[in-house]
Amino acid sequence: MKPRVSIIMGSTSDLVIMEKAAKVLDDMEIPFEMNALSAHRTPAEVEQFATHAASRGIEVIIAGAGMAAHLPGVIAAMTPVPVIGVPISASLDGMDALLAIAQMPPGIPVATVAINGAMNAGILAVQILAVGDQKLKDKMEEFKFSLKNKIVEANKQLAEVKYKFKMN
Repeated sequence: MKPRVSIIMGSTSDLVIMEKAAKVLDDMEIPFEMNALSAHRTPAEVEQFATHAASRGIEVIIAGAGMAAHLPGVIAAMTPVPVIGVPISASLDGMDALLAIAQMPPGIPVATVAINGAMNAGILAVQILAVGDQKLKDKMEEFKFSLKNKIVEANKQLAEVKYKFKMN
């Protein structure tokens, strides 16, 4: 089994956020790898990773970074593989990372999720892979249906909450 998705983080301190993407991939039974690489501290390793990702069979890259958050964009500049950026709240409530990842120059797109939104990055990676994989598409449809069911159930429970002036 070879990894189809690569989860990259600027530091292992980002694992607490990025493990949410890993859980989605694991739940969907998608082989993945996880590594810590820094655009600023290990630039040669980032280049090696990015330039060889496609030839190793990587189909989607999820890259999380905080502060200056150059990692997703640097990777995107060197690979044809789609990159999903996860801005991590390390300073300025993550706004610096969000802007650094979302404001890429023309020709170097990075799909960007919410600050600390690694779960959505995992879901987006699955959706990208599902374009050519009916089994994954079916799993995504089941997942989306389960989200609906959670809200339907929550609303039933909410109906049981009683207040003197609550009318439903």
